[in-house]
Amino acid sequence: MTRVLVIGAGGVFGSRLCEGLLRHGFEVVAAGRDAGRADAVAARLKSAFPGAVVEAAALDTATVTPADLLATRATLIADAAGPFQGAEPSTARAAIAAGLHYVDLADGRDFVAAFPALDAAARAAGVAALTGCSSTPALSNAVLDRLTAGWREVVSVEAAISPGARAPRGLSVMQAILSWLGRPVRVFAGGQWTTRPGWSGLYRRDFGRAGRRRVSLCETPDLDLFPARFRPRERALFLAGLEPWPAHAGACILGRLVSLLRFDPVPLSGLLIRLSGWAAPLGSDRGAMRVEACGVDEDGRAVRAVWRLVAEPGEGPVTPSLPALAAIRAIAAGKVAPGARPCVGELTLEAIVAEMAPHGLATETFVERGALYARAIGPAFDGLPVAIRALHETPGGSLWRGEASTGGAAGPLAALVARIVGFPDQQSACLAEVAIDADGTRSTWRRRIGGHAFSSVLSRPREAGRVEERFGPVAMDLRLTPEGDRLVYRVEGWRLGPILLPRVLAPSTVAHEEVDAEGRFVFDVEISLPLIGRLVRYRGWLVREA
Repeated sequence: MTRVLVIGAGGVFGSRLCEGLLRHGFEVVAAGRDAGRADAVAARLKSAFPGAVVEAAALDTATVTPADLLATRATLIADAAGPFQGAEPSTARAAIAAGLHYVDLADGRDFVAAFPALDAAARAAGVAALTGCSSTPALSNAVLDRLTAGWREVVSVEAAISPGARAPRGLSVMQAILSWLGRPVRVFAGGQWTTRPGWSGLYRRDFGRAGRRRVSLCETPDLDLFPARFRPRERALFLAGLEPWPAHAGACILGRLVSLLRFDPVPLSGLLIRLSGWAAPLGSDRGAMRVEACGVDEDGRAVRAVWRLVAEPGEGPVTPSLPALAAIRAIAAGKVAPGARPCVGELTLEAIVAEMAPHGLATETFVERGALYARAIGPAFDGLPVAIRALHETPGGSLWRGEASTGGAAGPLAALVARIVGFPDQQSACLAEVAIDADGTRSTWRRRIGGHAFSSVLSRPREAGRVEERFGPVAMDLRLTPEGDRLVYRVEGWRLGPILLPRVLAPSTVAHEEVDAEGRFVFDVEISLPLIGRLVRYRGWLVREA
């Protein structure tokens, strides 16, 4: 039976990895810098797994040598002793030099990026060395491999992690977070590489049974691996959040201070661990992970796919150890080729999920049409002309240009309202441009017609063709109805913020879309208000810019 040396066996993730290995019948050497602590960890594991082979060893990753590793009689080394940010792969080098297989739970972006430099040595030694065998990048990439299989195009990918409020936060984990918090993080967004401060942005994401939570930009190896492996056209993000909400807000404030004052927050690790412990009773103890991809499927349709994991209280910290456990089992079975590389494309999602069985972890996947109109209208959407479907089903950002004519407001009061919204005045012929940004849950339309700019946000697709269109604080409930080769819009209600307004005073819309003899998308929209009359009418055609 394979003997595995687990360095950092007394840590949050290393202890879970040891338990998983013993459950599968591996022999374990529990190692750490402190001999007394290593002995205590080994004793606890022996008590929990009677009859298992468990030994202890004192090892320091800063000084470990090939001889030290060989002395443990292990055939595989598992490094769970972070933080890996800014660290050298000294343990991996020693393992390769000793002719031993190696895995680690590294989530350090620089560490994982530099790891392939060991590939030639690992191949020469005939050993497999895998880095990043954790929630990121191993699990996140395995999920995306499954979600995007067969797709024609990937537009955006995103992963997010939100640990439970009472999840243990070890010193190395806190130091890892603080090493990049508030500092410039290189990220692929808007179709290009840029930099943003770590822990910036405040996004709300639905984690299923774990609820909606706030998350912010997190630096992990996936910020490099997602763009390299999936080639998204527009965006690749990794987000993380803290429970409860005040803890996350505190991290955002600290990140902002680091950006402004440029100080090193790592020495605050111990204090912040204590503060997070005091705040823990205020938050949910469920841990969660979420991975999402948007793109174009094998049938040429916009698609949005989401995978979610929810961990019951106390079970969340086991998740990062499971990809390492799956990788060790694959290496022991001779299924991993020699060489040194990140653990992406090495494990199937099914292999990692299989390790979740003994724990309170539940996963779910849902795939849906990636276009609001397609989800709202249903099967009838596919019967509309190609030009109409293309405009409403192009995922991500797209630009449409053409020509329009406009009719101005019916009177002075209507003209005032039109000017506030940004509607164009009367013009017989003018340029028309619509920039659409669609992410599968909402579509932002930025229109420029006759030199006048106005925008709206479409969201909340529901059955029977119902969607919401918001112009600033005013939202209109629309019903979309295919009528032959046309798509007709009707207003069914309106609101000012959350306040439902009288329907008798609602704006009226006479609007439809169709296709002209040249196959171009054609629009004809008239918007009026009771008592004051027409605000605007604009009609014309659009084609997509390359």
